[in-house]
Amino acid sequence: MRIVIAEDLLLLREGMVRLLTETGHTVVAAVDTADALVAAVEEHRPDLSIIDVRLPPGFRDEGLRAALRIRSADPDAHVLIVSQYVERAYAADLLADGRGGVGYLLKDRVTALDDFLDAVERVAAGGTAMDPEVVRQLFARTGGRQGIEALTPREREVLALMAQGLSNSAICAVLVLAPVSVEKHIGNIFAKLALAPSDDAHRRVRAVLAYLNG
Repeated sequence: MRIVIAEDLLLLREGMVRLLTETGHTVVAAVDTADALVAAVEEHRPDLSIIDVRLPPGFRDEGLRAALRIRSADPDAHVLIVSQYVERAYAADLLADGRGGVGYLLKDRVTALDDFLDAVERVAAGGTAMDPEVVRQLFARTGGRQGIEALTPREREVLALMAQGLSNSAICAVLVLAPVSVEKHIGNIFAKLALAPSDDAHRRVRAVLAYLNG
């Protein structure tokens, strides 16, 4: 796939370029500011943009705000946020449109190369890839919301793992459950969140977004 990277740390930026190139992808631009990111996305229309939260000149939330601009200008744009921090307000805004094609990883997870590459593939395909700590902090904001509050503790566990991007078989392994049990929990989740039968992959994304946004 064609990828744009926005990361101000030269070593990390070049490391991602090399990793992605060696695994068959094309990095069409690697930049270090939010303005350069927006310009690169407008020029190249990449399959995925990998964006650091804090970029020059302010090193605050320039990357996340640029990601919101990109998604607003192009509903089909897919973005994977990488950060040392969980910026809860902007992260929730990024997820609020309900379209999928978004991810948020803490930088510690980027060093787990298989996890990082898996997140790249899932977000580029229109799914979600959320760091467990991001899920935990965003979920802390959503208690007592309609739909989510109807889920049992086990259903919340299953949905939290779905939010991280795990497949049914991976959820089975983590929770030590039989496949039929996981499928039943997921069916209950869809029903309680009033997600009508449709494309299963799309319905999973909608369930995750409902969970994260309350």
